[in-house]
Amino acid sequence: QVQLVQSGGGLVQPGGSLRLSCTASGSIVDIVTMGWYRQAPGKERASVAVLILPERTRYEEYVQGRFTVSRDNAKKPVYLPINKLKPEDTAVYYCNIRAVDMDSWGNGTLVTVSS
Repeated sequence: QVQLVQSGGGLVQPGGSLRLSCTASGSIVDIVTMGWYRQAPGKERASVAVLILPERTRYEEYVQGRFTVSRDNAKKPVYLPINKLKPEDTAVYYCNIRAVDMDSWGNGTLVTVSS
């Protein structure tokens, strides 16, 4: 089973920026989607930004214009630069890669937005 390793995250002030990264431990073929989800305290995990290969993207309304999901075609990590952070963006962020025969999740990284 391919594992997804996440990096980035941490404490940032309102209005600040971060970049989350997610790298697969092995090769993945027939990828369908690559994306990011988040789980805020007391809430269920929810979609944030998803790449629908090869070229489409889907962003939730609350992150439109602030978050950008992208990937490195050669190395297959997926990135999430996030800008203009708000306190309500505080959550554990998870990356996800779905292929024809697999569905893998990262172990989560905490983003805390606070002054």
